[in-house]
Amino acid sequence: MHMTEKNIRLEIPAGTLQMLILKTLTWGPAHGYAIAQHIKRTTDGVLQVEEGSLYPSLQKMLLKGWVTAEWVPAGPKRRARVYRLTAAGRKQLSSEVSDYTRAMEAIGRVIQPA
Repeated sequence: MHMTEKNIRLEIPAGTLQMLILKTLTWGPAHGYAIAQHIKRTTDGVLQVEEGSLYPSLQKMLLKGWVTAEWVPAGPKRRARVYRLTAAGRKQLSSEVSDYTRAMEAIGRVIQPA
């Protein structure tokens, strides 16, 4: 079976996973699996967040105060950790989006010179 370019999954560029997680949480509190699914769905499956990178990123953001987390019931004898964006997280997201936009504009000038 031949894979078209649309079927190829891309690695999430270094430094952007945090921004994608923070942006996802602007829609409301979510558990890790829901965050990963939102990113996958929104990018038509091009970007997929692996647990091995998602949870360490969430942990770093917790330590920096960009998100909070609480355990909530998720069925009989199960709990899920729900993450919520903080004011500091919103400020960080704004900064990261600004930096990302500047970087993409600069890269665009290099790869598509006028």
